[in-house]
Amino acid sequence: MPNKPAATKPLLHPRNRHQGRYDFPALIASSPELAAFVILNPYGKQSIDFANPEAVKVFNRALLRQLYGIAHWDIPPGYLCPPIPGRADYLHGLADLLAADNGAEIPRGAGVRVLDIGCGANCIYPLLGHADYGWRFLGSDIDRVALKAAGVILRSNRLDKAIALRLQERPEQILQGLLHADERFDLTLCNPPFHATRDEATRGSQRKWRNLGKLDPSRQLPTLNFGGQSNELYCEGGEVAFVSRLIAESAACASQVLWFSTLVSKASNLPAVSAALKRAGAHQQCTVEMAQGQKQSRFVAWTFHDAAQRQAWHDARGQGGRSSAG
Repeated sequence: MPNKPAATKPLLHPRNRHQGRYDFPALIASSPELAAFVILNPYGKQSIDFANPEAVKVFNRALLRQLYGIAHWDIPPGYLCPPIPGRADYLHGLADLLAADNGAEIPRGAGVRVLDIGCGANCIYPLLGHADYGWRFLGSDIDRVALKAAGVILRSNRLDKAIALRLQERPEQILQGLLHADERFDLTLCNPPFHATRDEATRGSQRKWRNLGKLDPSRQLPTLNFGGQSNELYCEGGEVAFVSRLIAESAACASQVLWFSTLVSKASNLPAVSAALKRAGAHQQCTVEMAQGQKQSRFVAWTFHDAAQRQAWHDARGQGGRSSAG
């Protein structure tokens, strides 16, 4: 893809559909309700008030409709409303990871199966991954209300055959007790809770709101950024504890998954994550840096398979083999 220095957002993946400035006339044409939330930023350009959760939700709905063909999308009040461009980058990075073991060709279609750990009410990763690559997804969560809302999205868009949902009935577990013995997944992905306590989550969100509110200090700003239930925002021990538990559980189902992965919000947590992977006996691990504007993020991926085993996995899928099971 040719570079567009004047318009391309810094460091977005080249396959990301969100290059350049948002086309608000096109977004409003497909989602007229968005017009009520459009403002002019200090540079005189159309934008939305990202400090308004309802505006962010309507904006996401418009993006999904215009760019991904998702006609119906909604989430219950108070649930996490994700920034779509960054979520898309995670998926494109995972696609590159699969391609590296597959002769530089990205595996596409229903033969590729992906587990989204903590899909939430928004179900964003399965929606984007299926739209971009045709992959099949299983979305898991510990929240029945979130899964019910995600199910409405899938049925409304006739995607419930391509994207399945499953309740993790034991909240203290992640993978254990979730996977069936005969299931195989090419990828897992996860957006873990970043904070250790509700107070920590609130302070972090207030910092983001203050940054968003600098354009208009008189605004009354909400408490939590883009919503989020407690299990979406924090857990005992924070991100490192959650990811360490995920890594330990991944070792117990190593033969069922080609590549495990998770977002890691803070670079300072990477040494602890790497140490946990070494303890678990991961054959290979890698960190992929991402950025959207000023926001820096990354995901860590790991596998218990060597290069020959990974190639055999791809070959088996091409012959209708194991990674399409389930």
